[in-house]
Amino acid sequence: MPQDLEPLRELFSKSRESITAIGDETRQAILLTLMAGPAEGMRVGDITEHTHLSQPAVSHHLKILRNANLLSLHKVGTMNFYRLNPDRAEITRLLRLCQGILAAMENCELNEHGRVWSV
Repeated sequence: MPQDLEPLRELFSKSRESITAIGDETRQAILLTLMAGPAEGMRVGDITEHTHLSQPAVSHHLKILRNANLLSLHKVGTMNFYRLNPDRAEITRLLRLCQGILAAMENCELNEHGRVWSV
């Protein structure tokens, strides 16, 4: 691997958990539900209603999304509200990873054996 791809390797490593989190169709549905929901967030029951998933399934997937720093939890008394994480660090890292992949692909050239890295 060319030396200049080392930053990409590091971004892949640091982004593994969030890539896995957003790669699941159920978690994508939850993210889309939260994006369409109120800014203050949604409770598990509300997410369950919108996604037609069971409460345990929603709770499980919310935990994965929170562990990946994609969601935040806001407590109001005894109520828990989930929303997109206002700290956009993880999404920014994913964006940098995608931009790095795109730049690396643009630096590839096609030869008779397939793709090779240009020098």
